Amino acid sequence: MMPERSAEAGQPYLVEQDGQLTLAFSELAVQSTMDAADPQRLVLEYSRLMLASLLFVPSPRHIGLIGLGGGSLVKAAHRLLPQACMTVAEISPEVIALRDRFRIPPDDARLTVLQADGADWVATQDGALDLLWVDGFDIGGMAAALTTPRFFDDCHAALADGGVMAMNMYARDPLVGVWVERIAASFARSVSVVITADGDNRVVFAARGDAFRLSETRLAQRAAALEAHTGCALPGIARALIDGRRRALAEADA
Repeated sequence: MMPERSAEAGQPYLVEQDGQLTLAFSELAVQSTMDAADPQRLVLEYSRLMLASLLFVPSPRHIGLIGLGGGSLVKAAHRLLPQACMTVAEISPEVIALRDRFRIPPDDARLTVLQADGADWVATQDGALDLLWVDGFDIGGMAAALTTPRFFDDCHAALADGGVMAMNMYARDPLVGVWVERIAASFARSVSVVITADGDNRVVFAARGDAFRLSETRLAQRAAALEAHTGCALPGIARALIDGRRRALAEADA
């Protein structure tokens, strides 16, 4: 793949190939991919996994996102959840400047994109969010400010009771186990971890309150309804979430 334009090290650039538009920081640091013929389709598996947090919070009123990227989740939620308002904290003005190329809707009563440090922003939310999606990377990988115990404590505090966070991590990072354990500590061990089929991404789901304490029957029903609503195949995701949730509840109750 050849970049659409040259970029300084660490700055985002675009690659167009085979009908897809990709946002990247380097050849090894792909941030988002869009199908030019269907801009709202969730191309990457990890984004579909993060959307599966709707299994636990099916009718969110306020969704917070840390990391805009190519806006895959923003576009999906904007289409699927007309009742929800979204606030996005994106630290890079260069990424925000590319939003029109990725067909991200303009700011309106339902969507606000802020140029802000996500760690600083989430610390101001205090129970305001029903869902929190964290997908903050730079050329070096996971943004360091989004991996501290203080950050995960602030994420827990930012969620309303029954709220859920879904966080995308690079599964092969040697520190990923440390970060998952920090999330578990901040969320009273109410976590469920799902790894993508290619092994590259690990999505960590964490709940404030009893969001995970659904029966398997009820969770399967919600998965079927969500699949029909979104067009995303979710049976495998639901199974993985059930297994991860069972492990987390067993640890919490031990």
